Amino acid sequence: MAKQLSIKPLADRVIVKPAAAEEKTAGGIIIPDTAKEKPVRGTVVAAGPGKKDEPITVKVGDTVLYGKYSGQELPIEGEDYLIMRESDILAII
Repeated sequence: MAKQLSIKPLADRVIVKPAAAEEKTAGGIIIPDTAKEKPVRGTVVAAGPGKKDEPITVKVGDTVLYGKYSGQELPIEGEDYLIMRESDILAII
């Protein structure tokens, strides 16, 4: 069950909980913190209503792909989230 956030995005903004960074490679090599890639996958935890003529297409619970440098980091209640425009989302998976 998703945790209820104390913040509600406006217009076409969405709040995404990034997936955890990979700890090991496929071959079993442990990746140090300094070499980990920024995640590009996450779960939508909140979404605004959309713009006047453009309703929002993602919904809470969707797993999405977004650009590596998309969004603004947003710490909420000790956890890290990203807030971004819906147009920064590349795909729903």
